[in-house]
Amino acid sequence: MTVMPTTHGAEHGLALIAELLRLLLEGLSIATVFAGLVATLRQSRPWPRHRHPALPSLAVARLTFGSWLSLALEFQLGADIVATTASPSTQNLVQLSVVAVIRTFLNLFLGRELEAERRLQREAGPDGQAPAGS
Repeated sequence: MTVMPTTHGAEHGLALIAELLRLLLEGLSIATVFAGLVATLRQSRPWPRHRHPALPSLAVARLTFGSWLSLALEFQLGADIVATTASPSTQNLVQLSVVAVIRTFLNLFLGRELEAERRLQREAGPDGQAPAGS
């Protein structure tokens, strides 16, 4: 006699997969923040020449770290989507909403700062010096 798998067993399997995927995405988010911190600290050392000579060191650090944070929030958003899909509780929906709002605002302001950086670089020219009279 063949036993058919129950819906409960399939739901349990799906919940287990969702939990593992959520943990993986959250781990990637943490690793991304750490990688961003390392990249920012390496780029902000005073002795090497910066890749962006027209920008102050703090602006470069903020843009670098902000880009990494944006990527980490993408992973966190994915983790929250998986958690909400697997278990649509009020707490999961609130977490998903908060991360989505933070990510949206961070990306909006980061995009503006990156555009300002590009504008400064275009104005500075290839040698990194501001044009005369600026």
